[in-house]
Amino acid sequence: MKNQALTLLDTVERLGHLLRAGLRQAGTTNGLQPMHLQALLYLNEANRYSNTPQALAEYLGLTKGTVSQSLLLLARRRLIARHADEKDGRLVRLALTDKGKEVLKELGVGNAWRDALQQASPARLSSATKVLKEALAILQTKSGQKTFGVCVTCRHNLHIGPRSYVCGLTKEKLSSREVSKICREHSPIEENVA
Repeated sequence: MKNQALTLLDTVERLGHLLRAGLRQAGTTNGLQPMHLQALLYLNEANRYSNTPQALAEYLGLTKGTVSQSLLLLARRRLIARHADEKDGRLVRLALTDKGKEVLKELGVGNAWRDALQQASPARLSSATKVLKEALAILQTKSGQKTFGVCVTCRHNLHIGPRSYVCGLTKEKLSSREVSKICREHSPIEENVA
């Protein structure tokens, strides 16, 4: 009999296969591969520090070349826009276009996942989420990858007033909308172990 850790791994792998199959099926109507949909989903959730080709490659664990080819296709189909960074013109920023947002909305990516978890109690979902996020962070750290967490869960996020935030790393103001986005500069809050 497998121990619980290996059973959980098997379950996560199976879920991953099913979700990728769902992405393949969802993208077929628009001639998009799962990687294209993953890029659109990422850009929909990325903050202003994380909307670059390099950050996307890091997040997906792919080469810059693979990501570059996919971004060219998405740009040709007008699902994303590319523009130079205002502060550093050498840096390319990516954004979903209205058409890209509409494609994500039409495909309903994530709806099946939400439906499958509808019967789970909030406490069970919270517990499962915590365990999986802890495992992800440990694996990312051990392999030298960035954690890409949500801004509000970062030790650099400074809540300075009602709906007022500053990134302690960049010293820039953040909107309340931005703190719900994922960031490549994320650094998990250290929990006291006493």
